[in-house]
Amino acid sequence: MIKSLKFKPHLVQQILDGSKCSTWRLFDDKDLTEGDEFLMINKETGEEFAKGQITVMREKKLGELDDADFVGHEGYKDQEDMLNHYKGYYGNKVTLGTSIKMIDFKLI
Repeated sequence: MIKSLKFKPHLVQQILDGSKCSTWRLFDDKDLTEGDEFLMINKETGEEFAKGQITVMREKKLGELDDADFVGHEGYKDQEDMLNHYKGYYGNKVTLGTSIKMIDFKLI
């Protein structure tokens, strides 16, 4: 069975035009691995808008990120802004010590 990842509607065009080629996922319940193919789903509409393949995957803690980690991914004003963003998805269990999977992908 092919895996799927949901993206907010404002990210769809960035993915399709290639300016967004990385996503970060916390508490990975899909067991994502390098080489996986996956469907990209518009979170708001539930519609598939593309198919991708994971090309590189790294893990770090949110508090250990550096500028290079943001290439191909949207940025944040500061660490507090980033934490608040992910708390919006995952709740208050997100801290600077939370591990994330940084997933680079290509469209296929």
